[in-house]
Amino acid sequence: MQRHIKTWCAPLALLIALSAGAQTTPNTPVQPPPATTSQQPPAQQSMDQTKAPTPETHITPAQAKELFSSIGPILQFASEDTKLPVKHQVKPHLTTRNDVEKYLLEKMKDDKDAKRMERSEIVLKKFGLIDADFHLQSFLVKLLDEQIAAYYDSKTKTVNLLDWIAPETQKPVLAHELTHALQDQRVNLDKWQSQTSDDLSHSYAEDRKHISTDEDDTAREAVLEGQAMAVFVDYSLAPAHRSLRTSPDLVDNLLDDMTDDGDSPVLSRAPRLLQESLLFPYKDGLKFEATLVADSKNPAAAYANVLDRPPASSYEIMNPHAYEQQTPVPLLNMPDIHPILDGQYNPYDIGVMGELDVRILAELFADDQVAADLTPAWDGGIYYAAQKKDATDKDSTASVALFYLSQWKSKEAAATFVKIYAGELNKKYDHASRDSSAEMGPSEQVYQTNEGPVLITTSGKDVFISESFDLATARKLQIEMLSAQNVEPQKGTMVASARRDSPTSDPAGSMVRFMAGCGIMKVALAHHLY
Repeated sequence: MQRHIKTWCAPLALLIALSAGAQTTPNTPVQPPPATTSQQPPAQQSMDQTKAPTPETHITPAQAKELFSSIGPILQFASEDTKLPVKHQVKPHLTTRNDVEKYLLEKMKDDKDAKRMERSEIVLKKFGLIDADFHLQSFLVKLLDEQIAAYYDSKTKTVNLLDWIAPETQKPVLAHELTHALQDQRVNLDKWQSQTSDDLSHSYAEDRKHISTDEDDTAREAVLEGQAMAVFVDYSLAPAHRSLRTSPDLVDNLLDDMTDDGDSPVLSRAPRLLQESLLFPYKDGLKFEATLVADSKNPAAAYANVLDRPPASSYEIMNPHAYEQQTPVPLLNMPDIHPILDGQYNPYDIGVMGELDVRILAELFADDQVAADLTPAWDGGIYYAAQKKDATDKDSTASVALFYLSQWKSKEAAATFVKIYAGELNKKYDHASRDSSAEMGPSEQVYQTNEGPVLITTSGKDVFISESFDLATARKLQIEMLSAQNVEPQKGTMVASARRDSPTSDPAGSMVRFMAGCGIMKVALAHHLY
């Protein structure tokens, strides 16, 4: 499987400037690239926007030779930084823009995560994570075409460099890409990076297996990109004799600055789901890796050991100490709901609503501060979507019904979640109105919408939500789901970092993995580093 298309990366000198004015010396291993005429102050750039675009230039054979010669030293730097051994050299290849665009189109056709996203698009719309009229696949093609620059191919063991980007600019990217090569030599990424199952779950046993393995790939993608970002930062700081280990204070600055710099018009129009999914492996992955680096004296604990015992959920990535301490990860029980649904519905999607999904949902439905306060209070979540057998339009959200059970660490957090979720219904549906006459007590909220009723039930710290199932069916599902959380064991917990196979995908997971598999984006790097 070809992986990790990457983008143009920041000049080294600007990242070094973050290190509080540290000076380089003539013997430092990496030299900042020289200033070029294309590096203009913002005002000048604005004035030049009306000028004809500058013709694209290409690397000369002599420049290509010099760039290829840097691969060995940079690979050695990455190996010394991570203590991942070099088992063999990495082959270089100079690729064209047309080749990269061809690769992207082929990936959109063949990649399992892309296929998974195509099927899950309706579920994402049903949850309100993207607008009903948004065309996900065509937008992704435009977005990735805007951002792509280079990639490491784990199938051919080749690092592909770009013939239209200056060699000095590509060298920091090489530090990132060659880290993937070292990871590949350690664990064989094609086998280690579990292939996402494209099969639907049709039985109780399959449902439970899918739930227990759901976020595995999402967490592993964050490990790969977080490690590669850490080496990128260390390589860039090397002239100042600094690193993440010696300068952990730099991490927060870098994380805060991972934002659109206004130079990406397609990305600026992207839904919040795409922006957050794009950044998760790099931003949260780097934070995870930086924590492990700071907490351990042995580099193997932050690199080789993590590859050998990878985290298995977005919860562990977002809470690195939980990974380190092997804290059980919240995982709710899925009962056998097929006797209730299989007469009228076909299975459509099932998965974990993990901590990452909750953060994105809260950011979208409320604001960043509410999301920051609510996300740590998440204590488990699962969902199930089914499609009506008699639906005439299989591509519409009206053809799909879903239920979602979430658990929270306090009743107050559960109430906050109910408030923001219910407040979003009028935005998700053409019409949504409270129907108190249909409610069976103070714990229920019932809304009538153009796609059927919505039932929201609060039971202590648990919140059950049903959308588009008739109320009788919804209440049967509610009883089954809430009862399943009270059997022994009360809560199925997966031990942090347990190895599992045949994963499926949490709502944001297929998006995270597909975009990370296509490569690092400019937005993943601090905008003032360009």
